[in-house]
Amino acid sequence: MKNATKYKPLYFSVSDNYCKWVQKDHIEKAPIWCSVDLRDGNQALIVPMSLEEKLEFFKMLVKVGFKEIEIGFPAASETEYEFCRTLIEQDLIPDDVTIQVLTQAREHIIKKTFEAIRGCKQAIVHLYNSTSVAQREQVFKKDKDEIIKIAVEGAELLQRLTKEDGGNYRFEYSPESFTGTEPAFALEICNAVLDVWKPTPEWTTIINLPVTVELSMPHIYASQIEYMNEKMKYRDGVVLSLHPHNDRGTGVADTELALLAGADRVEGTLFGNGERTGNVDIVTLALNMYTHGVDPGLDFSDIQSLVEVYERVTRMQVYERSPYAGKLVFAAFSGSHQDAIAKGMAWRATHSDPQWTVPYLPIDPKDLGREYEADVIRINSQSGKGGIGYLLEQSYGIRIPPQMREDVGYTVKDVSDHLHKELPADEVYGVFKDTYVNVSDPVEFLEVHFKQERGISTELILNINGEHKILRGKGNGRLDAVSNALKESMGVDYTIATYEEHALQKGSNSQACAYVAIAGDDDELYWGVGINDDIINASVLALISAVNRYNH
Repeated sequence: MKNATKYKPLYFSVSDNYCKWVQKDHIEKAPIWCSVDLRDGNQALIVPMSLEEKLEFFKMLVKVGFKEIEIGFPAASETEYEFCRTLIEQDLIPDDVTIQVLTQAREHIIKKTFEAIRGCKQAIVHLYNSTSVAQREQVFKKDKDEIIKIAVEGAELLQRLTKEDGGNYRFEYSPESFTGTEPAFALEICNAVLDVWKPTPEWTTIINLPVTVELSMPHIYASQIEYMNEKMKYRDGVVLSLHPHNDRGTGVADTELALLAGADRVEGTLFGNGERTGNVDIVTLALNMYTHGVDPGLDFSDIQSLVEVYERVTRMQVYERSPYAGKLVFAAFSGSHQDAIAKGMAWRATHSDPQWTVPYLPIDPKDLGREYEADVIRINSQSGKGGIGYLLEQSYGIRIPPQMREDVGYTVKDVSDHLHKELPADEVYGVFKDTYVNVSDPVEFLEVHFKQERGISTELILNINGEHKILRGKGNGRLDAVSNALKESMGVDYTIATYEEHALQKGSNSQACAYVAIAGDDDELYWGVGINDDIINASVLALISAVNRYNH
């Protein structure tokens, strides 16, 4: 990269007086949200949505809770125009939802736009023209006064046509490419438009200050917004709006800081779709607020259904690591992360703290309709014993003894490593079951009988290498008696190091699960697990499984 000198900052800073937003540490209330998925997001698609797809998307946005939805640029294409008319003529717009339409400050486009919204109960007409130095000099070749004239004449035409139609319309003005415009000139042109419309608290106007192209670090934009917020005329009648793009990858930061600086409203798209690197991601913004205890006023409690509709109708993909919505954003593969999450979840189960504080999870996945078992603990060769144990317990009720977890962890990770893939819960359980549970080679358990007789006597019926055998033994307890019978008959020597049991919490509540570890002459522990309807049989199965593993 040797050509950095060809670039220079194209943005305009304001004075140090406009930095009071720095003193605020969080956003206290949700802004007014306006989805532009059906306009800005749609025009950025390789294959724009069909009429049917736009109708489905519109209904989804209403269900999420958007009260302002920019539905398109009616003068841009027949589909855009037809979509607007369909919403109006089929009465598909709820009474508490306002549609928004975009128009350039050009007479024939404005008139076509008003034809499209005729008969609408309420609408926002969004007028724009570009104001940046680059656009003025290179594209329009007009001076500041000529650019102001375009905006003012457009504003006057909106006002006249609204009066002629008798429509219930509000107005919005955007100095497009605001971030490349001198702040004093941006203020001048916005005030000139406001002088035409003369908004009041009862009849508000939207002034939208877009990050059409990200040119600066987020704090510069915040200071620009604070400057406009404090100096704009008719401020009590103005809804100050943001429309950030993401060219520098800081669209969310731009928006959050600009809200601290006094903005009232945000235009964006659900998952950040839009021209070039996209618009600001409203899902991320809203859920960031949610994790700070602020109700965003939008419902993302079934995030996966939104992803499904979005991916199907836009032919776009939500990145796996996209905040909150990506498939892997709650997934912990790292052993230390899994262990911390598992312990955090266990802590919540025994404490009544209403606050969510689980390590590594800034939001409860269940609030988004995600499942802990499927989404949080994910098993591959990088996973740890704690995560594997948590997954088996949550999915199958298997509470592995702490001393056994390392052995199980290495067993499962070794399989994942050799297969070079993640293991879903059923495969993890399959590895556990095949390795430890009711192991029947070379010794297969059939029956066991006990008798109280100066201790415990047992009669153990088995298949050993396919041969039917009856073994007898004595001990100070049932498991000890079975162990002695096995040692004597099979010529093995070991000691029982650990025994635990519990009822299975998942599946059949009538089943018992027992764990036995035996220590051989090599000082290694060999684990076996028995699962059976009868706790005694489960214990015998666990011991035989451990002996079979030791014998191999």
